[in-house]
Amino acid sequence: MGGDYAPEEIIKGALLAHRQLQVEIALVGRPESLQPFLPQPLPSGITIVPAEDDVGMAEEPLMVRKKPKASINVSMQQVRAKRADAVVAAGNTGAAMAAAHLGLGRLAGIDRPAIGALLPTLKGKPVLLLDVGANVDCRPRFLEQFARMGSLYCQCVMGIDHPHVGLLNIGEEPNKGNDLSVTTHQRLAELKGIRFSGNAEGRDVLTGEFDVVVCDGFVGNALLKFAESVGQVITQVLREELPRGWRGKIGTWLLKPNLRQVKRRIDYVEYGGALLLGVNGICVITHGSSKEAMVYHAIRLAKEAAEQKVLERLQTEMADDTDPKSNSRLSSRPVESSEAQPSDLSHEVLPFRPLDRVEG
Repeated sequence: MGGDYAPEEIIKGALLAHRQLQVEIALVGRPESLQPFLPQPLPSGITIVPAEDDVGMAEEPLMVRKKPKASINVSMQQVRAKRADAVVAAGNTGAAMAAAHLGLGRLAGIDRPAIGALLPTLKGKPVLLLDVGANVDCRPRFLEQFARMGSLYCQCVMGIDHPHVGLLNIGEEPNKGNDLSVTTHQRLAELKGIRFSGNAEGRDVLTGEFDVVVCDGFVGNALLKFAESVGQVITQVLREELPRGWRGKIGTWLLKPNLRQVKRRIDYVEYGGALLLGVNGICVITHGSSKEAMVYHAIRLAKEAAEQKVLERLQTEMADDTDPKSNSRLSSRPVESSEAQPSDLSHEVLPFRPLDRVEG
């Protein structure tokens, strides 16, 4: 029920994924809103899970507590009850994060879940950028945890044995940047289990030299949206600058396969969405403007994460965080009631205030 084009485009993408990826799909929402866009009878492997309400794009993330029967909450309950392997959400990003925290809980060893987005690079392989919007204010240990989670994700899903991890900064030198950057650089350089390759400047993110780039959610969200616009700009420039007339038509026809390949490499739609890392379940958050193709790729991303057992690896590897200053073990299980006690939802445990500033 979430997103600018819901439910029609969400259903189209789900049906496409069902056909091409051989996955079972549970569509969560008001049945009377979903059924007009579904074939009758329903194909085998497609089911409707009723939900009485939804959280709108403009609503506050904490509305998930006031609407316990909203579709995003019901979706998380499906994963918690192991009736589903993953959630794909195209609606309110903050609401999806809040519902994941309340319904699934955080992994032991994690202070703050992070949203990890894949971006295309010059080397043809994607780079994982995190966080891209979940935490606008970070501490060094949060970025350290992002680095560990990102490295594990690259190993499990992307098949990179020793991912190169970079810290987004304004210079290559270890002493460059603000206090957060300098302290985090020191921690990452001493962190065992990851291959820290130093600071990554903005120009380095899309070169392919790094497999993981970590930053706070404020900078990451701005960088993500800038990077997404690059592909649109290049595509538009190509359309405008190709020769016109019969020569242009012939040239365009000859270049058509190459132009399609260019579009595929730079189009963020191909990457589907962003994985919410650090919660006790698989959750993919895609754009509020998602249409059929992007929904399809978001489901593909969720399928790959489930098949490669990313969650199990994270559960095992992250649980050894023994930082005495961290309170990450306080919420390693879901909140049992929508009327959680205030201490369960403190700013230290879940950054609801920053979530208010995250766009879908």
